[in-house]
Amino acid sequence: MTDLIDFTDRALADECLTKTESLAILQTPDDQLLDLVGAAYRIRRTYFGNTVRLQMLLNAKSGACQEDCHYCSQSSVSTADIDRYALVSPKDMLQGARRAAEAKAQRFCVVISGRSPLDREVSQISAAVRQIKEEMPIQVCCSLGLLNEGQAKELKAAGVDRINHNLNTSEAYHTEICTTHSYADRMTTLKNARAAGLELCSGGIIGMGESDEDLIDLAFSLRDLDPDSIPLNMLHPVPGTPFDGKYPLTPLRCIKIMCMFRFLHPRRELRAAGGREWNLRSLQPLALYVADSLFVDGYLTTPGQPAAEVQNMIQDLGFTVEVNYQETTASA
Repeated sequence: MTDLIDFTDRALADECLTKTESLAILQTPDDQLLDLVGAAYRIRRTYFGNTVRLQMLLNAKSGACQEDCHYCSQSSVSTADIDRYALVSPKDMLQGARRAAEAKAQRFCVVISGRSPLDREVSQISAAVRQIKEEMPIQVCCSLGLLNEGQAKELKAAGVDRINHNLNTSEAYHTEICTTHSYADRMTTLKNARAAGLELCSGGIIGMGESDEDLIDLAFSLRDLDPDSIPLNMLHPVPGTPFDGKYPLTPLRCIKIMCMFRFLHPRRELRAAGGREWNLRSLQPLALYVADSLFVDGYLTTPGQPAAEVQNMIQDLGFTVEVNYQETTASA
């Protein structure tokens, strides 16, 4: 692509590419993929060098969700064979944070199933976070579903650093993946979290039948939202979920989508998140020339790559794991 140098220079100058230009990135011919990755790497290297930040999550409450999110094995429309349990104890959360710190994770993520957390669950999680912060400086992110203002403030007061709540897809496509809550509901939660002084982690899930235009609209919506971190999940189709086997992804498609997000979000932490092992397969190392963050170990109901293997991959690439609990994002 003859425009790649221009696209890269403009991204580095904080100039937003047009939607037509973003589409050109998604439609890059396969034989030009390495040129595209090289251009994205120039942006990544400018703001993040060759460092990688690791995240580890704990599925702290599993299953029995009343929402109908078609991608999720824990939803009301899923028949997947998964573990189901109530909120784990603060002791279990503390042990999870210790494992994350031992794995050199920048952030420990507490995730629960359900539309919204009960107030008593927010209080239990807050108590656990206080214990974690007393013992170690690791950053804590929570992904708890829809949050009201009071819940967000309580979590902030307890020491939670960041809230994850993904937009998931474009506003226009949202009803194709979920009907029990709206896109506006998700935006309200992000607004409540930001008003409470919490950092925002918000991204999407690719591979749900969305169009190129939906992906671009999602990337532009996130640019308007300007979260601190953008996780790109790649659908891992779990048997028993509505999307199982419907929308296969290829490694090359995933890499192109990641590159488009890097051009539109040059300064933001970009994470190759859930499903990367399943969808990128042998091209996992290539993703690190675009993204600067990875999950280690498992996800919610699917396995991930062990921390030791991830660290070996990072080392083999000549990259280094960075842990900096004081500064979380590239300078604005």
